[in-house]
Amino acid sequence: HGYETTLDMGQADLVLLNTCHIREKASEKVFSELGRLKELQSERRALGGDMMIGVAGCVAQAEGEEIARRAPVVDMVFGPQAYHRLPDMLARAEGQRHMHPSLRRAVIDTDFPEEDKFEHLPQAKKEVTIKRGLTAFLTVQEGCDKFCSFCVVPYTRGAEVSRPVSQVIAEARNLVEAGVKEITLLGQNVNAYHGLDAAGRSVGLGELAYLLAEISGLERLRYTTSHPLDMDDALMAAHRDLDILMPYLHLPVQSGSDRILKAMNRRHTAAQYMAVIERIKTARPDMALSGDFIVGFPGETDQDFEDTLKIIADVGYASAYSFKYSTRPGTPGASLGEQVDEAVKSERLYRLQELVNAQTTAFHASCVGKT
Repeated sequence: HGYETTLDMGQADLVLLNTCHIREKASEKVFSELGRLKELQSERRALGGDMMIGVAGCVAQAEGEEIARRAPVVDMVFGPQAYHRLPDMLARAEGQRHMHPSLRRAVIDTDFPEEDKFEHLPQAKKEVTIKRGLTAFLTVQEGCDKFCSFCVVPYTRGAEVSRPVSQVIAEARNLVEAGVKEITLLGQNVNAYHGLDAAGRSVGLGELAYLLAEISGLERLRYTTSHPLDMDDALMAAHRDLDILMPYLHLPVQSGSDRILKAMNRRHTAAQYMAVIERIKTARPDMALSGDFIVGFPGETDQDFEDTLKIIADVGYASAYSFKYSTRPGTPGASLGEQVDEAVKSERLYRLQELVNAQTTAFHASCVGKT
């Protein structure tokens, strides 16, 4: 549509903020950045130019109307499922350029459309891919149906949707032809992948891995992020059989306490998680594991936290992401009582990270001398 990238934001005719709602204070950071952009926009207008501003992503999805109300400087607000409609939104916003700034209204698109946005997005181009190197991300699944009580993803990304098998294979082939050697399959809940093949049959992530392994020139395959409930036999078998599938699995558990897991609506117990870990280690003995942990979830006792330390000790992680619990507006966890004191959260997080760091160091040491 005639736009070119500029590294100088002050020279930009269009600035897009792509946002994530997972971390704390995400929306506050957006409004802070919009304040800075407002100054740049004013400078552009004083010189006879203009700057259009769009807010995209999950903060836009969750707080579209609020962004438009609090930040009149914004021309467009659109969620992750509407990226392919950006040219249309831009045309509508540009149509308001002749209007006085006080009369402009942001174009808002936070619907969950029926059409497949990937069908409308441009395919990977050889010359573009080569510039970014040997690795690439390939989205195969979006959304989540799990509704963990701490998580905003089902509300910002919608229900689980998987791309058709043929679409995934075609994009993977394009990437490999462009020089990519390693592909990471992405999804908010990637191992819940259930794309349809040409016969209309539902294909899981394990079977998809076998199909991708047939692509000549593809040397490594990864995927993230997974849920324990969706580690099925076919995916375990793929790890056993396919050298192309890297021996690494990010499998969040969040807590080692069954009581807290139930409050989180994780829908599995600590023992069930450990059973999955044992099965995956049987299928692939050299599997490196990473996880996510939330400390200080509402109602978490000292014993609950000790249970979390125990599951970490039992699994032996190569790495992990860990955070103090913080509320997300609109999630069930936001209304739970018994909030844990911040000082207690900090102390628990320190102890947890000390344990994980020791395991990470041990994992690194185990790699010495290996290729």
